[in-house]
Amino acid sequence: MPDRRRAKEIVFQAVVAILTFSTIAPLLHIIFSVFVEGLPVLIKGGISFLTDTLAPPSDGLGGIGPAIVGTFVLIALSSLMGLPIALMTGIYSAEYPRSIIGRAAKILLQIMMEFPTILVGLFVMELLVIPMGSYSALAGAFALAVIMMPYVAISTEEALKEIPRSYREAAFSLGLSRAQVVFRVLIKMAKRGTLTGILVGMAKVAGETAPLLFTAGGSERIYFRGLNRPIGAIPLLIYQLVQQPYDNYHQIAWGASLLLMLIFLGIFIPTRLLLREVKF
Repeated sequence: MPDRRRAKEIVFQAVVAILTFSTIAPLLHIIFSVFVEGLPVLIKGGISFLTDTLAPPSDGLGGIGPAIVGTFVLIALSSLMGLPIALMTGIYSAEYPRSIIGRAAKILLQIMMEFPTILVGLFVMELLVIPMGSYSALAGAFALAVIMMPYVAISTEEALKEIPRSYREAAFSLGLSRAQVVFRVLIKMAKRGTLTGILVGMAKVAGETAPLLFTAGGSERIYFRGLNRPIGAIPLLIYQLVQQPYDNYHQIAWGASLLLMLIFLGIFIPTRLLLREVKF
């Protein structure tokens, strides 16, 4: 009997290990492929790849400077628009889970997470692009803010719910108001989960293409010129380049893909490693 139990345990562990590897294998393959194809492009292009504008067809690499600047501008603008609303929504849902607004907000946030982002782009196009008469950075950032908010709100809510109720009761016993309890005690304890949600939301919008097709418009050779003007972005540039029949544009797309992945990994991994988890 002990041998049979030991054999079952070994088989179970082997199956779990195989399934785990099968889960992460596609991600590892994507990372490996992007590095192998994109790294030579970055080495060949050098600094000019990060600062110059796109080269003509079949005429070298040039650079993706406008798309890089546009990506950071869109992330910053969408964060300014979406993060305050998302954080407050997550806090409200966690503090008032039984209220009508709290329950409705949670359901709507879950729907928004699965909502096709291209429809968000069409909505913002009808709301801003058509009345303004042109694509713009403002419209692109607004569409990305709408996409970002459910990820941040739900992560904030879940992080706050993980805090034992005894901590809330202890804070209230000291005479603190609900706002003080939330913003001076609970938010600090839930910072890991909250920041994770923020980073996931930012990573999500950094790689979005569909909504930008209808809102930002793209600007491959002109740097950011204002909120009311079209703006470039790395994922939008990649989408446009892979449709071209030119080899140099395909190489630029691989280099841009690696750069986009490095931007995400460079923000997400160090933050997750350095931020200590609060243990209850």
